[in-house]
Amino acid sequence: MIINAFDYNGVCSCGKNHVINTKAAIIEPGCLGRIDKYLSAYGIEGKYCALYGENSFRATEGCHPMAEQVIIMESEGLHANEISTAKVLSALEDDIEVILAVGSGTIHDIARFCAHERGIRFVSCPTAASVDGFCSTVAAMTWYGYKKTLPAVAPEIVIADIDIIKNAPRELTVSGIGDIMAKYTALADWRISHIVTGEYLCERIFSIMQEALHTAVGCIRGIENGEDCAYEAVTYALIMSGLAMQMMGNSRPASGTEHHFSHTIEMGPEKLKVSFPAMHGEKAGVGTIYALNEYKRLAAVEDITPYLRKYSPLDTDEITDFFGETLGKAILKENEDDCLAAVTPEDISNNWQAVRGVVAELPNGAEVASQLAALGGKSTAASIGVAEEDVPTILHYAPSVRNRLTLMRMKRMIQL
Repeated sequence: MIINAFDYNGVCSCGKNHVINTKAAIIEPGCLGRIDKYLSAYGIEGKYCALYGENSFRATEGCHPMAEQVIIMESEGLHANEISTAKVLSALEDDIEVILAVGSGTIHDIARFCAHERGIRFVSCPTAASVDGFCSTVAAMTWYGYKKTLPAVAPEIVIADIDIIKNAPRELTVSGIGDIMAKYTALADWRISHIVTGEYLCERIFSIMQEALHTAVGCIRGIENGEDCAYEAVTYALIMSGLAMQMMGNSRPASGTEHHFSHTIEMGPEKLKVSFPAMHGEKAGVGTIYALNEYKRLAAVEDITPYLRKYSPLDTDEITDFFGETLGKAILKENEDDCLAAVTPEDISNNWQAVRGVVAELPNGAEVASQLAALGGKSTAASIGVAEEDVPTILHYAPSVRNRLTLMRMKRMIQL
């Protein structure tokens, strides 16, 4: 399967000119061993550096791309942060012209950020169907403790070798499915914000993301059975999600309350105890389950008007107490121009039936939990190292980590 990404370029019925920087995605068995053919076909040449994690270096043994420089990052404790990117930037030879990221999400974020910093080209070679960020134009980084997106480079092409991806540990694929299932609430948040405030929404991008979601969910049985076509379909869904974000120019179609839930945990607030790390898609999948449960609870209220209150800014002391001094300052800065400030109780009340209609189309949390559990995936707070009693606290503070309107953020104006 080859996705011609340029098919998604150009002026859209929404009135915007969507720009895709990725040329193509090749999703085939054995394609990593034919990478020279694809690099040549899409005009990518120069001096190459292949960036691996230790695990991805072993997983691709026998089909390593030819590269003038090879950098292998230690897998233990590896994160996309200021430390790892500094290591790669200091190791990159001065005349390197292309970075090949051979690995999963962390290696990709490091590579795309370093490519941006150096002003060089970037090629994606995912070794697991673990996240939807392979085609992203930004890098999801934990930067001095704060989870944020930084300017980066989208891949010119994606080489997704199904022979390698299907042999990755099952939990990596399940994490990718969790990241795609997160689109249930991400898309609902986008639609609800459009209804309540008139925020821009492109129906074509929305449909692409919905199709990616339904494709991934439809592959669950095939993944259970180890079918190549199921791994190909999940990889396709993850890549299409990334291309949809490129069309949008940001992560709005793919990231809402459930990702804010994940980011809150990843930041490590002072008042939150986490027993062990979990993968991003695992946390996003679990965040989706709890967000769905809360959205269903809110939407069960037919008349929201008696529960509405006027907007009030975040409480500085409360934020600092939960996140800590350093993180608290970053959170408050992120929310200086609070997107909720423009929302009135009347905006919510007048559009509440339409909001309820959006939520009614969503599955409930138990359905998503069952689907993830069928794959052996994580589906509870405890399974990602978080105490169940801390979930309401996480949901309360999560909207503040990103200045983006969601139904969970609107809940600050709903006393229910």
